[in-house]
Amino acid sequence: MFKSFYDRVGGAPLFEELVAGFYQRVATDPVLRPMYPDDLEPAERRLRLFLIQYFGGPTTYDQERGHPRLRLRHMPYVIDERAKDIWLTHMIASLDETIAVNPNRLSDRDERELRGYLAETAAFLINHGGLSVIG
Repeated sequence: MFKSFYDRVGGAPLFEELVAGFYQRVATDPVLRPMYPDDLEPAERRLRLFLIQYFGGPTTYDQERGHPRLRLRHMPYVIDERAKDIWLTHMIASLDETIAVNPNRLSDRDERELRGYLAETAAFLINHGGLSVIG
């Protein structure tokens, strides 16, 4: 029987912890923080729902917001190589922290898949100073 990534990692808790840790870092980051509204909670919720849906969980994100359209939704923000690197650094730090709390949560395969997705998505969203082409 096929199990989605979401099911293999135990559902929403992984994504909740990952995104919460990420936004704790964003809250004090001088480059990324200005890209967000004063209240980070709605952005945190959207990212959490997006990742849950992308990795095979409930489709709440689509039901509430429609197709993700990641490039379009991020166009108002200058995302250059530096912003991409900072975003990815915070996400990877949060992932490392999440794994440290529960080292058996992710198989090596699932960890590689998640890390790869984060890196590819960060590069895909660059919209200033040269576009990245994935694929």
